[in-house]
Amino acid sequence: MAEAWIRGLVEAIHSTPTQAVLYLSGGASQAIGYLVSVPGASNTVLESVVPYSRMSMIQLLGKIPSNFVSQQTSEDLALVAYNRALQLSTPGSPVLGVGFTGSLASTQPKRGDHRFHLSTRTSDRLWVSTVTLSKGMRTREQEDALSSQLLLKAVADACKAQATFVSHLTESDASNECENQFTEDQELEQLLNGEICVKVYPFLSAIPTSSEERKIILSGSFNPLHEGHLKLMEAAISICGDGYPCFELSAINADKPPLSVSQIKDRVRQFEEVGKTVIISNQPFFYKKAELFPRSSFVIGVDTAARLINPKYYDGDYGKMIEVLLGCQKTGCTFLVGGRYIDGVFKVLEDFDIPEMLKDMFIPIPPEKFRVDISSTEMRKSCGL
Repeated sequence: MAEAWIRGLVEAIHSTPTQAVLYLSGGASQAIGYLVSVPGASNTVLESVVPYSRMSMIQLLGKIPSNFVSQQTSEDLALVAYNRALQLSTPGSPVLGVGFTGSLASTQPKRGDHRFHLSTRTSDRLWVSTVTLSKGMRTREQEDALSSQLLLKAVADACKAQATFVSHLTESDASNECENQFTEDQELEQLLNGEICVKVYPFLSAIPTSSEERKIILSGSFNPLHEGHLKLMEAAISICGDGYPCFELSAINADKPPLSVSQIKDRVRQFEEVGKTVIISNQPFFYKKAELFPRSSFVIGVDTAARLINPKYYDGDYGKMIEVLLGCQKTGCTFLVGGRYIDGVFKVLEDFDIPEMLKDMFIPIPPEKFRVDISSTEMRKSCGL
């Protein structure tokens, strides 16, 4: 470690619960070394990627940037990193996306400025900094070291870590920064428009100790949340053993209009009252949920399982159905299936013909572990809703 204060800064970062993904291009490479060389790196770093080539950057962003070294590109990298952190993190942990793009000293003199753009994205904050370095003052290694130190400072600020920072910027260098704060409503709007992939409300008191822990996810509209949902989750937990139970509400529905921000917040309050973690997503289809939450166990009713294996919902194409569900299987996901009344008859998973290559993915919940004969629809009717 070059200087003692840098180690202290990194230790302060690792002492926070924030989990981060870093996408860095064109500089600040030493920051990754600083972060992973200090014990506790696994507490903080979920993933670090250096998209150095143009094609790597294009594939990561999913588009061709108008300028590869720009404030906008650093913001885009931070947002992609933030969404990736949401997928990789322990549910309920604060997450951070870091984007960096720079044009520093190289083997050939540059016509333009030596500069870099740095962005950090959290659930409620986007912070952006642009630094223009005095040309000819530093070597490439020195510019990389300086940008790495400023990146660590930005990460520490986003993590709310308290530590000493020693700035090596001079009066001939130019630095500019700005910040946007987001309200809960704005964050939910970002989810509805597809800018972010999920928002987690960690009302469950016991937070998992590792992001590797399998999630047990019960998806639904929860209009309203009722005892049947809670008992179904209890039955799933008893079958899975270890796992972190989460309820998942999709704000986007395949057959209905999207939920409004106020509707989402009303349904979230139900989970706060019972102390259960709920994830808000914008994915109505299970093959997309499987990509979003790999290695998860999805808890579903047998009516949903029947739709999953019905070619009708795949444009009538049996081969497409198999292909989609095998894709779910490759993510390591399974389906725990509880019985339900269908057309006046209580049906269980064994009443349906699961394709042989998919049978291991569907796990029945025995009726003796779970059987509730009222649905959310019936409950709304009984309440006159």
